[in-house]
Amino acid sequence: MNETIRGYVETLDPKAKGAIRGTAKLVIEGAGSVMLDETGARAGDEEADVVLMASDAVFRNILSGEQNPVMAYMSGKLKVEGNAQRALKVSGILTG
Repeated sequence: MNETIRGYVETLDPKAKGAIRGTAKLVIEGAGSVMLDETGARAGDEEADVVLMASDAVFRNILSGEQNPVMAYMSGKLKVEGNAQRALKVSGILTG
């Protein structure tokens, strides 16, 4: 696991625990992916109910509150595959 992914896992693990039904995957372009589920966050690249894809900079801006995830999606900076309701739930976890 590289430092970028380790940082996401450490940041998102407490936020995701008990907050997600099913699975979500964050694909950080050029760095790898993070899996989120009811047990927390971990490095991984498995199948997921929803996949969010963006650059490291976009995810960092979403996490810091500088970027609204819905606006990132609308502007094409954040791509989503899968269940839209789960994507909204995941964006709430990222910004919470």
